[in-house]
Parts: sequence; structure tokens; C-alpha cells
Amino acid sequence: SAFASGDRVVGMSIHGSYSEKLITDESKLAKLPQSMDFATGAVVQLAHGTMLYALKDVAKLERGETLLVLGAGGGVGLASVELGKLMGARVVAVASSEAKLAAAKALGADHCLDYSKCSDGKELKALLKEAAGSGFDVAVDPVGDFYSEPAIRSMGWGGRYLVIGFAAGSIPKVPLNLPLLKNCSLMGVFWGAWAAKEPEANLANFELLAQWHNEGKLRPLISERFSLDDAAKAIETLDSR
Repeated sequence: SAFASGDRVVGMSIHGSYSEKLITDESKLAKLPQSMDFATGAVVQLAHGTMLYALKDVAKLERGETLLVLGAGGGVGLASVELGKLMGARVVAVASSEAKLAAAKALGADHCLDYSKCSDGKELKALLKEAAGSGFDVAVDPVGDFYSEPAIRSMGWGGRYLVIGFAAGSIPKVPLNLPLLKNCSLMGVFWGAWAAKEPEANLANFELLAQWHNEGKLRPLISERFSLDDAAKAIETLDSR
């Protein structure tokens, strides 16, 4: 009842999204604003939808705070950089190559760190300490592995550490004395489950993102486009970083 035949929509489905036709619940759909093409709508709903929920609703990022973004060259990382700047934060972007850092810089990152040369947590800790100042207020971690512990050690008093995922492979085991000593919070971000439980709040977030895009404040990076026939190649491109 919320849509008419021919409406341009963006939506999410656990199965079947590479099909030519798909049946889904209307609560999983939103009307695509005229300012967006379909590719941009997909990026904004998924990557930016995840990170607006994470930064606004979970961490409650405030203007003037310092935001650390691990994996800043990926979809979630770039969305974090772009939204962090829109929300008034000082953004420190960490990625594994100069090209990825250049992309983060183009979206407004204030300080960029290349951690490709860090062979262990001690080297990463030293790299982060230099940029942290008195400590990060909010951190975005979609990476996991040995990157997480030194990042938690760099948190400021009362900081909020957002656990997004484990792209590096291993799920880290964190010493619980660290959040105690920092008086900081480790906060899980499961956007998909939240969107299913709170569809109206999720739709309101998408509408805010659409407004920012219409105003020219949000310009997601789309590095490559693939035809539906090349869907497997697209996944291989992600898998090969």
C-alpha cells in the first residue's frame, strides 16, 4: 500500500537481490529520491545507513569530538569518514594504502594513517597514539584481528568503541581491563537487525541521508560499476580488496 507500480525504490533482502525480480516486504523498501541513481541509493541505504545508525543512534557522536575510523578505504569506512565530517567531528582515517587514504581524504578526513607497514599491535599502537591526542571519543572498527586492541588502548575517557565487523578475518579477544581503565564502552552495531526491529526509525534515517544528498552534502564514492552478469566478478573484486 506504500508504493505504486513504477516507483523507483531501494531495498534490502537477505536472499535474491541479484535476481531480475524479487518479492520482499514493503517495510524493507524506501522510495529513491530523484537526486539519486540506483547505484548511489544502494550505497547510501547499506553503508551510510549502517553508519548513520552507528554514529547518531548508538555512539551519539557530537560536534567537535574526534572520530577514529579503521578500514577507512572500504564502504563502511568511507561512509564513516563522510558522515563523521557532516556531523562535525575531527576524523582520523586509517587504511592500508595511499590510494585508500586519498579516497578518505577526498571525503574530508582530517588526518590519515597508513597501517600497511605495521606488523603487529605495538607498531599500530604507536601510530595511533601520535594522532589520538588525549584519546579518541568514538572509534569505528569494521576490521577486527590484531588492529582492535591497540585501537581500544587509544580511546579517550568515556569513549565509545563501535564493533562493526571483522574484515581482517579473526575475531579479537579484548582484555576487559581496557574499557575499565578508559571508562569507555564497547558497543555492538547490528544495523540489519535494528532496521528489521525499527523500520520507521530506519526509514527516517534514510530520509535524512536523502536530504543531505539532495543538498549536495553527501557524495558517496562508487569506485566501480558492474553489470548483473558480472556479479561474481564484483564479489571477487571485493574479496581481493
